[in-house]
Amino acid sequence: MSGLREILAYNLKENRKKCRLSQAKLAEKANITTQYIAMIEVSRKFPTPEMLDRLAKALDIEAYQLFVVKPSPEDAMERLHDTLVGNLEKVVAETIAKSITANCKR
Repeated sequence: MSGLREILAYNLKENRKKCRLSQAKLAEKANITTQYIAMIEVSRKFPTPEMLDRLAKALDIEAYQLFVVKPSPEDAMERLHDTLVGNLEKVVAETIAKSITANCKR
């Protein structure tokens, strides 16, 4: 997901499914058309702030939650890898520095 439209499309659909709502039922709850919901879910339309509030209320969430990007397992593994490599580099650097200091004292 790269742009806001795609993030919104994904989160709207996921939250709608989580609430076990069809597009028609969500449209009814938000007082908009089913076609408009469908167009948002395929990134063809972008709702106004007022429409975002209505959708969020219909889904019983805060509007900002429609734009939250959840990290994928791959992202988590990459962060873990970077942390481990960083820690390993630090330990190696400290060990080398101690070794050099110990050799200089001899």
